[in-house]
This record gives sequence, C-alpha cells and structure tokens, in this order.
Amino acid sequence: MDLLSNNTIFTFFISVALVTGLFSFLVCSMLKMVTWGKSMSKGAYLFLAFFPLISLMPIPPPTYENVQKAKQEQRKRKGDSGDPPDEEV
Repeated sequence: MDLLSNNTIFTFFISVALVTGLFSFLVCSMLKMVTWGKSMSKGAYLFLAFFPLISLMPIPPPTYENVQKAKQEQRKRKGDSGDPPDEEV
C-alpha cells in the first residue's frame, strides 16, 4: 500500500513533470540555436565555436592500442618472473 500513498504518487508525477520539462526545454533551445545559426552567418560561426562544449563526455582512446599495450606488459611480466621457458620434447 506504500506505492499507492498520496505522497509517493505526487512525488512521482513531480519528477516526471520535471524530466519532461527539462527535455522539452533542451529540445526547444537546440532548435532555436540551429535556426538562429542558419539565419545569420556570424551566428553559424558562433554556434560552431561553442558546439564542442555541448559534448561533455571525452572521446575514449582506441581499444586496439590498449590491447596491444596489455599484451606487451604481460610478455614483460612473464619474462621477468624468472621461470624457465617451457620446453616440450
């Protein structure tokens, strides 16, 4: 019965309304920025100048290089361990 309490439902609807409002505000502001950038050549240059600030996540390095580095470190550790190499006859 806790899920059906008035306080929980009210909090749920408030959080849904906030998320929906924030999403719609972001979409509207981005559309206005694009239309403003298309209408003015200076605005387009300014928009392109600030566009990299929109991406907050850094670009990850290629995983292929990381795998190669890990293989080299593993070979070094195996060579430095002092164990004689496996000899099969």
